[in-house]
Amino acid sequence: MKDNVATIITEKMGTIDIARTIVNRIFRDYTASIAVRLWNNELIQGQANAVTTIIIQQPSVLRRLILHRDLMELAEYYLAGGLEIKGSMENLFDLKEYITNISFSLKDKWILFRLAVLLPKPDSVVESHGKKIASQNSRESIAYHYDVSNEFYRLWLDPEMVYSCAYFKDFNQSLADAQTDKLDYICRKLRLQPRQKLLDIGCGWGALAIWAARHYGVSVHGITLSEQQCQYANTRIRQEGLQDKISIELKDYRDLSVEHHYDRVVSVGMFEHIGVANFPTYFGMVKYVLKPGGLFLNHGITNDTGWQKTPITKFMNRYVFPDGELARISDVQLAMEQAGLEVIDVEGLRRHYAQTLRHWVQALESQQEKIRTMVDERTYAVWRLYMAGCAYFFEEGSVNVYQVLSGVAHQPLPIPLRRDDLYKTH
Repeated sequence: MKDNVATIITEKMGTIDIARTIVNRIFRDYTASIAVRLWNNELIQGQANAVTTIIIQQPSVLRRLILHRDLMELAEYYLAGGLEIKGSMENLFDLKEYITNISFSLKDKWILFRLAVLLPKPDSVVESHGKKIASQNSRESIAYHYDVSNEFYRLWLDPEMVYSCAYFKDFNQSLADAQTDKLDYICRKLRLQPRQKLLDIGCGWGALAIWAARHYGVSVHGITLSEQQCQYANTRIRQEGLQDKISIELKDYRDLSVEHHYDRVVSVGMFEHIGVANFPTYFGMVKYVLKPGGLFLNHGITNDTGWQKTPITKFMNRYVFPDGELARISDVQLAMEQAGLEVIDVEGLRRHYAQTLRHWVQALESQQEKIRTMVDERTYAVWRLYMAGCAYFFEEGSVNVYQVLSGVAHQPLPIPLRRDDLYKTH
């Protein structure tokens, strides 16, 4: 009987008919605001004015989705041009739970399989163009993400070139103002004073180092593993006449001189590259170079499960951060304490990061014509998908970002009894 049903279904159906049937069966119980069109522009699912529209450009997309049931397949096809996403990319991630948890009857499974195998195979197998990096926080892994080009980042970051979570006073504040508010907030948390020595681990394009030197009178030693960031930062430092206050160099934190000690240490947006196995080395080095009575602020992304092998983490390691690895905030604090650091203050900023990422995606999309002249289509697609996905997961709450302020354990703490000084109007 089943063979007869399959014969009736498939012998009279062309590729469009098969694709239409598959999409209808997949989305039969879907009620959210995503539309689906086929390569002939036929609207199969959702409304014409949907917030997000998926355009399936190749029938092999549906074949692989049914046969593999792996969200990574959709990401691969998007990067290869087999899928087009119109409208909100962030909204696309509403499909994650539905696709992952969709349940078919045995009859539906059998029919979908029989239909899928009748669709054409891809002209060429969708291949991974990501990169396998063996050493965490290596110069090679940092260059893979940060050395796309300074001009690329300049098109969608704020004027200070800050590539980390901003600090918004409300949802109407501009990204530029929220980023300078973040820089100043970190300086106030560190209770910076003139003539102190500040170490900035993973200093990026130098925004925090310049802000701290200019507004708080400290001497800053910044280190980065990105050649392009290092060159940009030193050029800007010379332009602003701050050479006597700031030195930026291409250096691994593991190669810091044991003879140098600092009143304050800060790390913003670099922590995600370290890897859990390297926490003892990282926090141990910070504790070693921090003077007694000093302060250390670590600003880094965490998640609620630890780093597990999922389609999302596979995508991130393959295309975005080859050595990226997240940990729970509880594991981060434990590692700090085991290294001899006392946790003083912990603040979660995940809503701020969701807002920051939305600004970045909007700017990226608005500059897409210029961006496509300096990077290939795949690079643009990777950044658009990765940042929109991060915005979704920060908003949803499975990913967070924390500023953790600490000092050397069993040493005097150079902070007031209350946090009032952090919120004074400057």
